[in-house]
Amino acid sequence: MLLELPRFAGELAASHAADLVSPRRALGEGRPVLVIPGFSATDQMTGRLRNHLKRHDFRVHGWAQGSNIGLTDRKIDGLVERFESLRSTYDEPISVVGWSFGGVLARWLAHTYPDDVRQVVCLGSPWRADGERTRATGMFERSRRKHGLSDRARPMVDLLRGPLPVPVTAVYSKTDGIVPWRGCAVEPSTAPPAENVVVASSHVGMVANPLVLDVVVDRLCQSPDDWQDFAWRGALARKWVTA
Repeated sequence: MLLELPRFAGELAASHAADLVSPRRALGEGRPVLVIPGFSATDQMTGRLRNHLKRHDFRVHGWAQGSNIGLTDRKIDGLVERFESLRSTYDEPISVVGWSFGGVLARWLAHTYPDDVRQVVCLGSPWRADGERTRATGMFERSRRKHGLSDRARPMVDLLRGPLPVPVTAVYSKTDGIVPWRGCAVEPSTAPPAENVVVASSHVGMVANPLVLDVVVDRLCQSPDDWQDFAWRGALARKWVTA
């Protein structure tokens, strides 16, 4: 855990360096993406990820709810309003990328709006019951005492723990300094696709690590109707090889 911030600094620098030498590809074809920050994080902390997706021609949006303080009525209602507003703007389903606790919320959106969510990408998101105890648990408890907890919280958690009705990619690191990686993994499936991608990354760096950014771009390029399992060779070819 003590290495999280130094690792993040290195990952952030590496991702900027990678963008300087890698070609810019219009891979996103203007598809809409909602990015949800982790617990206690804001849209500012997902800026590197969102800028990278914009660079590849995705129409990217932050959640616009300030700090993610947990399952309060205000944050739940704000997320619903944000998603429904974006869905009414675009004539197509929205891809949702969630970092840490943001991935937990992304899973809930997919269950709540199965026809309006194109796919979900979770970055270090401990959605399983055995992933509840993390090094951030104390922060959750302090936030609950300060801001309260919605009566909808338990039903939401019960719902999001079920198999998703849309494609889902769980990206996690076995050297994560904050959350237990086993609590982030999904059960592999083909209908709909559910897959795990293991990366070498810090937890904080999930939104800046160049390898994670490559995975996110590659997965968001997949068609739910013609899904191809993740492979590093394919992801790097998509990044570097001109079609």
